Formats: sequence, C-alpha cells, structure tokens
Amino acid sequence: MKAFRLDELEAERAANGGAYLQFLRERNMSVGLYALDAGSTDPQQPHRQDEVYLVMSGRAAITVGTETTPVARGSVVYVPAGVPHKFHHISEDLRVMVVFSPPES
Repeated sequence: MKAFRLDELEAERAANGGAYLQFLRERNMSVGLYALDAGSTDPQQPHRQDEVYLVMSGRAAITVGTETTPVARGSVVYVPAGVPHKFHHISEDLRVMVVFSPPES
C-alpha cells in the first residue's frame, strides 16, 4: 500500500519551488498535486494523457475546449487527451490533485 498526506505533499511541493509535484507513478496512471496562486496564470498545454482534476481547495474557473465552468473545493473535472484547457480567474489559491492515465511522460 502507498498512502499520502496532503499537508506533507503540499510542503514537499512548496519546498521544491514548483507548481506541480508528481507523487505517484504506476504502470497505468500517475498522480500529482498542482498549485496555482490567486491571480496567477496557468501555463499548461494540452497533454497526451486523459486527466482528472479534483480541486482540494481554492476557487477558479476552468475552460476545457470551448466549455467553461467554475471550480472550488470538491469539484471534479475530466479533460480528454489533447484537448486545450486552462484554469483562470483564480480568486483563491488553487490546490488540485491531478490523475493522468496513462502516466504523464
């Protein structure tokens, strides 16, 4: 079994100075923690993998393709591989768990 604590993952991500921390990688998936501060810009580009976002905290909007929806704690968003997507209008520091399948390259 592999078990993780979000507070420890957030501390590790912050200590490494990056917006993204991959903390689990298996044959068919990978999981990471993504952080965007209020007012920041999401720099990500489309990925070759399907993704699921689970918003752990914060408030923003996300646009996937041509659809936009607000997100906050508890929101779950699926993004198909290759589809452009961005978080924007980040009004509260955003912390998102990201599941990639297959694993992010």
